[in-house]
Amino acid sequence: MHPALWVSKTGLSAMDKQLSVISNNLANVSTTGFKKDRAVFEDLLYHTVQQPGGLQSQNTQLPSGLQMGAGVRVSATQKNFAEGDYNVTDRDLDVAIQGQGFFQILMPDGNMGYTRDGQFQLNSEGSLVTSSGFLVEPQVTIPQDASSVTIGDDGTVSIVRQGSADSEGVGQLTLAGFINPEGLSSIGQNLFVETAASGAPIVDVPGTSALGNVRQNMVETSNVNSVEELVNLITAQRGYEMNSKVVSAADGMMSFVIQQL
Repeated sequence: MHPALWVSKTGLSAMDKQLSVISNNLANVSTTGFKKDRAVFEDLLYHTVQQPGGLQSQNTQLPSGLQMGAGVRVSATQKNFAEGDYNVTDRDLDVAIQGQGFFQILMPDGNMGYTRDGQFQLNSEGSLVTSSGFLVEPQVTIPQDASSVTIGDDGTVSIVRQGSADSEGVGQLTLAGFINPEGLSSIGQNLFVETAASGAPIVDVPGTSALGNVRQNMVETSNVNSVEELVNLITAQRGYEMNSKVVSAADGMMSFVIQQL
């Protein structure tokens, strides 16, 4: 079997994975707080026929050697945690993080999830929850007779009750930061979970411990640049076509040899 067939096969597989990454980015172009991915490529093992620097004779060395590559693979998908744009919604329970950090979300299994999506709502008990109904941690409860809700830049949540002009504190939002946020594991529903690669979370109030501030009446949009992704899509398509051409060329060479011998 011609080695080029196997090499081009790895190229086709890698471009197929690249296409999947790009399509997921484009599909989430309107997802609040979404962070785009990029495929990380690496070349495969080399078949060394002659080692670079090997002795050609007693007094001469090979300047470059002879090594044949075995192809390419996608070794990782890397999250880009650059901030997206901020969309003003004028909704009291919409909160955006300006800077580093994640909101803490208590999942049904008791584990902690982390998100940049601040489109919060209230459940039947008046507690702050995500659109999936998961509780925001630490828990914040808004009384039924609250006429307005104010969330400060430091995460302080206060209300004004109906028939009163006095402000009353009802809770405190905190943020979690990670040494390596790219090591977080995505689990869907705009949530990440901690892994050994991300390190343990550093939890503090917004504006401290290198964490960002929170902004009420705003949400962070996806950081996907559709024009950039479309250019990447064309590049992946051309890469797939070129690897297909290699398969056709190798097949043509083998067909010629078979027909002539």
